[in-house]
Amino acid sequence: MIEIKDLVFEYPTKRALHNVSCEIRAGSITALVGPNGAGKTTLIRCIVGLHAPFSGSVTLDGMDVHRFPRECHRRMAYLSDFFGVYDGLTVRQCLTYTARAYGVEPKVVPAAVQTAATRLAIEDRLHQKAGELSRGLRQRLAIAQAIIHAPKFLVLDEPASGLDPEARHSLSNLLIGLRDSGMTLLVSSHILAELESYCTDMLIMRDGRIIDERGLGVSDVAGGAKRLKIELAHSFPSLEQQLGAQPGVAEVKLDGLAVGFVFAGDVQAQHALLKRLMTLGVPVTAFGEDKLGLQDVYLAHLRSQAAAPVAPPAFPREG
Repeated sequence: MIEIKDLVFEYPTKRALHNVSCEIRAGSITALVGPNGAGKTTLIRCIVGLHAPFSGSVTLDGMDVHRFPRECHRRMAYLSDFFGVYDGLTVRQCLTYTARAYGVEPKVVPAAVQTAATRLAIEDRLHQKAGELSRGLRQRLAIAQAIIHAPKFLVLDEPASGLDPEARHSLSNLLIGLRDSGMTLLVSSHILAELESYCTDMLIMRDGRIIDERGLGVSDVAGGAKRLKIELAHSFPSLEQQLGAQPGVAEVKLDGLAVGFVFAGDVQAQHALLKRLMTLGVPVTAFGEDKLGLQDVYLAHLRSQAAAPVAPPAFPREG
């Protein structure tokens, strides 16, 4: 879907992106996370063609975003963290104006307006002025404006900023619905717990670099094995050694009253393993797949990076 290759971007006084390369797969909701100043917004603006990189490329379905911006913009949409709507216009007028600005044919504009309003659950607000809407409804209107031309790729920068808990929950369901309808999304946010509720992939940025890129909620590993996790009622001496000696078990890691490991075996083999552990007297309270969580992965990276900070890049400045 989106391929970013060797992307470099420089401001007058600093290099913001250092040879960034990554992919955003079709049909995913990818979380872009990292500390303030990591380069997230700069990367987003390069992806959507608002910043021209010093070098490198961004392609959408094989088409270079910076060489063919108009063609790519017909296939994508971008909502910045500081979005705006025309307070004096009705919701219908806002959507109609945006549709025409995107080049939607006049004869199909009414249908496009109705479709976008329905997808964002604001069809009952079409005659209400945008300035009268709540923060959450204004957010929905802004997203409806962004997708009025039916893009394949949607980029959202801090979409939950300023929303109350109910509106944030509603936004999560909305983004999942857009993904299920065939749209690919990239979402940058500091609210990791909410990103985890709907994102399928993650990119972690630090100091202008992608330091991790992975799928979420996936417990499969090479060769068809799975990552499993056992939780204990209390500590059990020699658990690592006894578990590591079981057939099909590898990479045993103890973390307090939980132990993760890789297991090569089907459901029946997992059942047999659990029976053997219970026979050994292991106080198991939970047994199942150990799925990757966005917040856990991100915090683990922060801990590892704090222990070994990234050194300043040593390179000559290109002329």
